[in-house]
Amino acid sequence: MKTLARWARAEWEPLYDTVRGPLQRRTWRAVPLALTAVALTAALHVVHHQSWGYGVVQDVGAVRAADPLWLALLRTPLSLFVPALDLPVWGALAQILFVFGIAEICLGRWRTLALAYAATLAGTLYARVGVWLGPDSPLGLSAPDAHVVDTGPSAAVVGLAVFLGLRYGARVTAGAVIASMVAEVLVKENLAGREHLAAIAAMLALCAISTARRRWVRDVAGSGLPPGEP
Repeated sequence: MKTLARWARAEWEPLYDTVRGPLQRRTWRAVPLALTAVALTAALHVVHHQSWGYGVVQDVGAVRAADPLWLALLRTPLSLFVPALDLPVWGALAQILFVFGIAEICLGRWRTLALAYAATLAGTLYARVGVWLGPDSPLGLSAPDAHVVDTGPSAAVVGLAVFLGLRYGARVTAGAVIASMVAEVLVKENLAGREHLAAIAAMLALCAISTARRRWVRDVAGSGLPPGEP
């Protein structure tokens, strides 16, 4: 038990310490973005299940690879909050509240939103490339996948979880998320699983860029020279 406790402390203490203070001081007021995302997702879910609202949500928030690119990009901001119709919405809402809330405190509101959209957009653009490559390519998709609605908030949740794990030293947790997404694709080959992997790839790239930038700034600061001078 002591070994497990030490591992848990090493894995999650930086995240825990960062989140604990703001939550103790401000409670729910510390995560307005996460609460707004949960409320918007729940509202869209309810509307989506109404006979009068199904077409409305499809028109403003459903993204498919078969759609014109300009239309897909126009719908992408709202598509982030449209949960899958065939999955329990409560699980999605809990994941959004937990992951978005931690990210909002650790990374800031606008950075969290930017990363969430980057993850979603990575999945959206991959679907188009995958359909273009075709089923004969290892990264390709079949033609019917072009008419499947994109993954919605799950790509953003997965992407943010991986980014937070790598940024705050919870590498085992980030690795577990990545491994579970790979297993999802191997066990159940579908568009959502492929889009999750695309979102993870985008976050890994952004983490690498962020790490390289911080190292460069640190090296420049250590040299005592202004950035850009030899």
